[in-house]
Amino acid sequence: MMARAAKTQRRTRIQEAKEEIILEAALDVFSANGFRGSTVDQIAEAAGMSKPNVLYYFRSKEAMFSELIARVMDVWLDPLRLFDADKEPESEIRSYIRRKLEMARDFPRESRLFANEVLQGAPNTESFLKGELKDLVDEKAKVIRSWQRAGKLRKVDPYHLIFSIWATTQHYSDFDIQVQSVLGEGLSGEGRFEDAARYLETLFVNGLIVR
Repeated sequence: MMARAAKTQRRTRIQEAKEEIILEAALDVFSANGFRGSTVDQIAEAAGMSKPNVLYYFRSKEAMFSELIARVMDVWLDPLRLFDADKEPESEIRSYIRRKLEMARDFPRESRLFANEVLQGAPNTESFLKGELKDLVDEKAKVIRSWQRAGKLRKVDPYHLIFSIWATTQHYSDFDIQVQSVLGEGLSGEGRFEDAARYLETLFVNGLIVR
């Protein structure tokens, strides 16, 4: 859904900057409260703007949420899009794990935004999940099966392999406060993501790659 200001004949830098301020505030609010628990008033307060000013740029909280989800989904799918059948499965799985952990580290609000949406039944993203996401996962499942046919990868269900990587990497975003609390002061710094990457590489690569 296009921002209202984007529909004007000539979109100025000021309009673009205002939209980004609003979307940043909306991301904070939605990721903390979920879609149902968020209001335009909360977003306006977080943006330091009046409610009418926010509604000039975006007609409703649905419009803001739709824009944010579209951005999140585009970024979220990039690591999976890079899965390449012409490359070796070991390097591809390692790279995918690391890219997903980098996203968990660098985009925690976006991760929580999507997690909240799914936990609420995906009312705004169901068509995406059943459409673009399913099509991409189907495509990459074929890549995994091609590695299996070539004798490079153990026979496992490709869908559940992808689900497992999603679950284990996104844990470090959605439950990061738990991770830091359990690891304690000595292990909960930025190095926790590298430690996680090495462990998950060992888990998936050693368990799947046929030597």
